[in-house]
Amino acid sequence: MKLKSALLSASALVAAGAIATATFAASHSKSLTIAIVNNGHMENMKKVAEAYTAETGVELKWVSLEEGVLREQVTSDTATGGGQYDIINIGMQEAPIWGKAGWILPLEFGADYDVDDLLPAMREGLSNDGKLYAAPFYGESSMVMYRKDLADKAGATIADNDSWENITAAAAAMHDPDNGVYGACLRGKPGWGDNAAFITTIANSFGARWFDKDMKPQLDSPEWNAAMTMYVNLLSKYGPPGSEGNSFNEILALYNQDKCGLWIDATIAASFLENENVAYAQSPNAGNPVGANWLWAWAMAVPAGTPNAEEALKFVEWSTSKAYIQAVAAHPDFGWSKVPTGTRTSTYEIPEFKAVAKFADAEMTAIDSAAPGATELKPYVGVQFVAIPEFPEIGSAAGQEFSAALSGAKTVEEALAAAQAAADSIMKEAGYY
Repeated sequence: MKLKSALLSASALVAAGAIATATFAASHSKSLTIAIVNNGHMENMKKVAEAYTAETGVELKWVSLEEGVLREQVTSDTATGGGQYDIINIGMQEAPIWGKAGWILPLEFGADYDVDDLLPAMREGLSNDGKLYAAPFYGESSMVMYRKDLADKAGATIADNDSWENITAAAAAMHDPDNGVYGACLRGKPGWGDNAAFITTIANSFGARWFDKDMKPQLDSPEWNAAMTMYVNLLSKYGPPGSEGNSFNEILALYNQDKCGLWIDATIAASFLENENVAYAQSPNAGNPVGANWLWAWAMAVPAGTPNAEEALKFVEWSTSKAYIQAVAAHPDFGWSKVPTGTRTSTYEIPEFKAVAKFADAEMTAIDSAAPGATELKPYVGVQFVAIPEFPEIGSAAGQEFSAALSGAKTVEEALAAAQAAADSIMKEAGYY
């Protein structure tokens, strides 16, 4: 769907929804429908939240979706005021835009919530005009996660902010497909938050950008060609078969089956890696470290159209609080190694967490070094996305082309030309030039 058009057409529905929320919130039955991404920390919340239901009597109905499907369904329902969900998972691309449009409610919590404890990067990325519109459930940047035992055996080294040439060499050295080990496992599944997100960080490091200062697409640039050529060559030679279908969960499964030498992806993955030989390094770059690692939060938001706003806001407050982190730590199925990270300063000060989270320092370094602000080279807000309403449509179209290049269905040049044409058409139709 065209998000800018949806923003305009939904305004009346949002206003009506806000009135309905104020009028009917107190009279509804105690039941909440929550749309979540099917990642580990979200899935864990289902068990942890059983105690919330026991204490409050609020029944929780979970809709767990793969992230691309989640984005489509949540965008469609929220834009039209459909009211299918009381709470939704969204991120930094959507929260400021949807908040400004009135699609989601501003969040105001009690003093015990300690909003100042939220990491500044997460709080700022989920706010618009100083108002928080989505509360971070977990936050992340991206980094290299690699099997140090395999690297040592192969005589390979991986350094912080390594060159892509060295990363490729390390992948080649660890690549042993006859024994089920692939040198590099990287996202290839189409989507603005999937392959396009990861490839954008590569492109940033090569000095590429989505748009110039006049917001004209730049995907036909030499820098984009260099980044895409490196990515396709790396994954085609040293990645697992069918990489064009792999996203976060597929690669996490491969990694935990000891099938990956290195993986560059969300820092949050470190919470779920099972091999004790994993080591961490800051994301590689090709000479321009600004934007080489992304910044993201999967956050909890309340659609303006829900009649259950009062209970929804209470749940969002609880599920993103310090108390929730303690509840995960105390849960018999989880413990400190499974608490959601990347959201609160206080989490990184807890001795029990620090004792089990050997990834914590690398994660915080990545989050702190992420650079979402506009620069002369990248004249827009966003690292792995662009903070404009049209980007999900543009990124999704480009992601399809990137996947075609990876599968061999198109050359890099053909894929980038098609992505450029799609982006140009969308931006012209939106009235940017």
